[in-house]
Amino acid sequence: MFRTFTPLFAAASAIALAAPAWADTLIDNVDGITIDEVGKVKRFNGLVFDEDGKVIAVLTRDDKRPQVDYRLDGEGRVMIPGMIDAHVHVMDIGFAALTLDLSATTSLEDALATIKAFADANPGRPWIIGRGWNQEKWGLGRFPTAAELDSVVSDRPVWLERADNHANWGNSLAIKTAGITAKTPDPAGGRIIRDTKGAPAGVFVDNAVQLVGKVVPAPRPEDRDLAFDAAQKALLAKGVTAVADMGTEMPDWTTFRRAGDQGRLQIRIMAYADSFETLETVAGPEPTVWLYDDKLRMGGIKLYLDGALGSRGASLKAPYHDDPGAKGLPLLTPAQLRNLMSRASMDNFQTAIHAIGDAANAEVLAAVEELSESYTGDRRWRIEHAQIIDPADISRLGQHGIIASMQPLHQTSDRLMAEARLGPDRLDGAYPWRSVTAVGGRLAFGSDAPVEPADAFAGMAAAISRTDASGAPFGGWFPEETVSREMALAGFTSDAAYAGFAEGRFGRLIPGERADFLLVDRDPLFASPEALRETQILQVWVGGVRVTGAD
Repeated sequence: MFRTFTPLFAAASAIALAAPAWADTLIDNVDGITIDEVGKVKRFNGLVFDEDGKVIAVLTRDDKRPQVDYRLDGEGRVMIPGMIDAHVHVMDIGFAALTLDLSATTSLEDALATIKAFADANPGRPWIIGRGWNQEKWGLGRFPTAAELDSVVSDRPVWLERADNHANWGNSLAIKTAGITAKTPDPAGGRIIRDTKGAPAGVFVDNAVQLVGKVVPAPRPEDRDLAFDAAQKALLAKGVTAVADMGTEMPDWTTFRRAGDQGRLQIRIMAYADSFETLETVAGPEPTVWLYDDKLRMGGIKLYLDGALGSRGASLKAPYHDDPGAKGLPLLTPAQLRNLMSRASMDNFQTAIHAIGDAANAEVLAAVEELSESYTGDRRWRIEHAQIIDPADISRLGQHGIIASMQPLHQTSDRLMAEARLGPDRLDGAYPWRSVTAVGGRLAFGSDAPVEPADAFAGMAAAISRTDASGAPFGGWFPEETVSREMALAGFTSDAAYAGFAEGRFGRLIPGERADFLLVDRDPLFASPEALRETQILQVWVGGVRVTGAD
């Protein structure tokens, strides 16, 4: 399906802006900010790193400047650690950049016009593939249909992923190609949206997505390389130097390895396998070593316990306020969840469990409590998203070293939809960032890109204000759940590294860690939410090598 791609990113693959990592280098005269060994903000004005790209010293004004091979003048600019996104889908970011993007559409009519224009401009593509639609954003009040897609593209299959990655929309030819009929049953953990006669209406939710997805042509290795280059370029442009890749498939891993072998791997990737088959093939009996100077490691597995609020797949304790007949789609039984977590833990793999609804989060917490009796030590159980938690369960997040891996931009994007799904009386445990820290739990912040933009500064703005880019709602949505600027910065740096067992390697700009840093045009600890969103990234350095930005 990607055979018509042109090498849009071939030039970007050559690191034209990169300076070599010198013997010892001092970048002096900076307004430096980092998180120290005990989690406190530390100010500095000089950074020294060696030829391996590791920090040697962090200097204040009172420190004598060492003799170094190279000295660079930071010209008083703000230096902060490279941003770490604790939850992304790397290859999806790249493919989203190279296929049809519906994320900016504001109505069904707008989306259909965008789809038609893309199809007309790409007559050679056998399938029209894309993502980003959201019927809630359109104000549609229902899912879109295959017939509506047929009205603009009927000569080729169309297959479009919803913004939250938990539902797909297809035209009639895509459904016919997959052999789906009114007699096709819903799979476990999935749902086929049907018309009044029981026939597939066009949208497939959660595990039902694969009913059509299995017949979509797979991208070629060269398509994957282009997509990875596009993803890496997009991440670095936002100052993201490291990510946790959630749901790494075997072809994804081989794409990352090709980039590393060819010297094209610039970002750091903490990979969480999509399945035990991938985990065992890649890592074998234990987490892999760090490869390519701490740029790639597979140390865990991503499990899915429920779906998303937008598609009513999130598993809730009580029915949906706007659909009393639904409580979500549990994707694993309690026994299956525990068996999979145990299987990973036996070989010291970390588990990262997708749980959005309050029932799903309660189930993960119960499983962790049970398994912690057998699997002791530093496990760092991760709950991905943790969006809706019963207030009665929040205190349990402070036990057993649980990490709530959350995405601040989800709160601002999903606010109105969450109100509709849950109703006014069940919002106290929605996106409870400060409550998690108050009970001793740990946060790691990310974006879920491409579901949300991989923009850590916009994420920090949301975390400290609970408002969106327009400043709504005034005063913030449940403002008691905001976090401090310092906590927001840590969430996208040191805490995100800790969540992936990467502390001591990168994330804090302290001696012994990698010199991954940004030069930016403002101090994030003093900027307003509006100003934070407008942060300009002047330079990006990874391992003591400048990868973007002019002198």
